[in-house]
Amino acid sequence: MKRDVFSRYSRQIFIEEIGLEGQRKMMNSKVLVVGAGGLGSPVIQYLAAAGVGTLAVVDFDHVELHNLNRQIIHNEDHIGILKVSSAEIFVENLNHQVKYIGIEEKIDEGNVDEILLPYDVIIDGSDNFSTRYLVNDTCVKLRKTLVYGSILGFSGQVAIFNHKGSKNLRDLFPEPPFDEDVPDCDSLGVLGALPGIIGSMMALQTLKIITDLPVISNQLTLVDALDWRFQTVDF
Repeated sequence: MKRDVFSRYSRQIFIEEIGLEGQRKMMNSKVLVVGAGGLGSPVIQYLAAAGVGTLAVVDFDHVELHNLNRQIIHNEDHIGILKVSSAEIFVENLNHQVKYIGIEEKIDEGNVDEILLPYDVIIDGSDNFSTRYLVNDTCVKLRKTLVYGSILGFSGQVAIFNHKGSKNLRDLFPEPPFDEDVPDCDSLGVLGALPGIIGSMMALQTLKIITDLPVISNQLTLVDALDWRFQTVDF
């Protein structure tokens, strides 16, 4: 490993459970992040900082002013441009060693297989149930590990689905609710630091998966940031 690479990632390499081999696994990994919004932003930030080899982001939206309280990879100068383009600028400025792939598409049944297939781990930071279930079902079909998160107000959830034969989203919630029946951040809001917490948890779980460290499957972590309570639910 080159001296500058070792120096950059030394604080990870010094961790006994990571070491040089773990860092090589990160640098050879291919990760897809679905959504460059509130959850995707901290995920992208920390995976790029950790040296994930190929980091792909799929999103079709543009940066808007109201995004900036929580979507911390974007800034005022990026308002109006595609989020995948804004994310590319961020990643390049943070870590030019990461191969960034921006996918300016809306995931649907016609393109989801092609989008997900090249990647080792899929991270779902989407904001609607139709996309969540489509991504989940495709991960099951393609045998891809899925790192899942959701946020609203002061509450968040994190889980790992379909990892080495573990259960998936439908084992926890068999059918999606209608999107119009479910409150979202547009109507009820979200405090900006919450997606930072949940997204960081998702990024950490992803790095553990990449480096073959043990992760707990078939468990949903519930975060109540208002009363500062963390609970787990086995399923």
